[in-house]
Amino acid sequence: MGNQHEAVKKTTRLKEIVAVMRKYHFLSNFYRQGNPEAICAALQELGPTFVKLGQILSTRPDLVSPEYVKALRKLQDQVTADPFSSVEHTFEAATGKKIATTFVNFDRHPFASASIGQVHHATLFDGTAVVVKVQHPTVTQLVNTDLALLRQAIKLLKYVPTGKMVVDLDKTLDELSRSLLSEIDTLKEAQNGAEFYHLNNGDGIFQVPKVYLTDCAPQVLVNQTMTGESIRTLFKKSDDEAVIKRNRYLAEALVRNFMKQVFVDHFFHADPHPGNILFSPGQSGEQKITRQVDKRVGSRQVSYRQLEELPPYRLTYLDFGMMGRLTPVMADGIAEVILALTTKNNNRIARAVLGICNQTGDLNENQFTRQLAKFLRPYLAEGVGQIDFANMLYRIIQLCQKNNLQIKPEVTLLIKAFGTLESTVAKLDPDISMMAVARPFGIAYLKRKLNARNLVDDSIFQSIATLQSINKLPEKIDTALEAFSNGDIEIKLRYKEQSKLLKQVERITNRFLVVIILAAVILGSSLLVENSTQHPHIYHLGVTGYAISIAVIIILLVSELVHRFRRWRNQNK
Repeated sequence: MGNQHEAVKKTTRLKEIVAVMRKYHFLSNFYRQGNPEAICAALQELGPTFVKLGQILSTRPDLVSPEYVKALRKLQDQVTADPFSSVEHTFEAATGKKIATTFVNFDRHPFASASIGQVHHATLFDGTAVVVKVQHPTVTQLVNTDLALLRQAIKLLKYVPTGKMVVDLDKTLDELSRSLLSEIDTLKEAQNGAEFYHLNNGDGIFQVPKVYLTDCAPQVLVNQTMTGESIRTLFKKSDDEAVIKRNRYLAEALVRNFMKQVFVDHFFHADPHPGNILFSPGQSGEQKITRQVDKRVGSRQVSYRQLEELPPYRLTYLDFGMMGRLTPVMADGIAEVILALTTKNNNRIARAVLGICNQTGDLNENQFTRQLAKFLRPYLAEGVGQIDFANMLYRIIQLCQKNNLQIKPEVTLLIKAFGTLESTVAKLDPDISMMAVARPFGIAYLKRKLNARNLVDDSIFQSIATLQSINKLPEKIDTALEAFSNGDIEIKLRYKEQSKLLKQVERITNRFLVVIILAAVILGSSLLVENSTQHPHIYHLGVTGYAISIAVIIILLVSELVHRFRRWRNQNK
């Protein structure tokens, strides 16, 4: 591939892309979600933009299969660093400032260089150690060129017989384009980092690097240097009781903080993988406020604070290029899904899932409910802690698509973040299951919705869930009646002695039909006799009708007498 710093020539780049795609049968493999290793090799060969696309795709189990997610996570995007003269030019052009007047010192050699940019150590004039991320010069042009060429290639794919479709390539490229263009907007990442710092820095053991927005620009990011090692260094199995206790505390802290991000802040880190979470020593004896209560007793205002001593270590979040944001209504919808899964009520689960989806066509809700219940049955039976989360998510999204439903993008991002977090938490404390992570979400939702206090007991949780169901009984009855009127419900009643009753009804019905026929025969015979005095044959026919009717009536009477006698005899045995 041509050097990234040179002008991007579209025709030359197109030839490179086509050659590599043909070599690895890229489009047909991706279209059918087959041979993920070949796709990874092609992305690696196509260069930084495609590697970054692959990495973004690895975080989207709603777009690709679990096998692809696993393979794409292995992609590495280390690229050759730009010379300092190029970095200096980019910084000055983007910020309107000079490096020498912004930093007291600036490391000319980067300590990391990836597909989007490279990172240097520097020091502000007030002595603050910072890291400066500077984008590669032509990365925006290269990304736009590659995306445009990819879109043209997808248009041509409809003329190529590739077999059964597994993914929607147009939709996939739309999603990837939004993610990648957002990631190369460094100023957006800076604004995300500043907001996340305000909401989470100092929340218990959590730290967030401060962003220096006045020194940031669309191609430049400046934030506080944070020390520590990736949390994955703690994943080693140990029999040390102190290490086990520490890791359990860290796992629970990550869950509590993520709950706060989603249900309090409605702004969450969408990529909390181990590389984006640092572990470092902290000050011993530091305390934090875990509860503050303000009450008025008579004319006096009484306040008290509950303090908790923090352990001597900290967790630090990094990289705010991929963030999620929820509306309060959507956050409630997510909590409703978790509550529904907790109660294992199939109808409630289906209604909750419908609440976080967009309808793209005709929908048969009863059919969807049945299919979802059948799909979830083995998962709910075995316990959520043993679920292959990525595979379950991929299959649920496919089920939704078959029923003309599309899970809302912000929800997909949250589920992805939740799955990533669950993986990290499980490696810290294998005893924590998905249900243990999900239950606090539901309890927090109930506390906010019902203003309940100290709602921690499972029996109380189930009681309130039952009360909620009773409160919705009129709505359920209305839904059932509507489904009945539409012909979607079939009612089958069984009586204890149903067979005897049916035989009796059948007997009465047959007698009734015979009586009707006899009445018709007698009426017809009367007309024949009355009007056929001059015609002996017709007269005799009418008399014959009378005779037959009388004979049948005698038989019916005898039969009824015999039936009653037998019934009386059976009752007196």
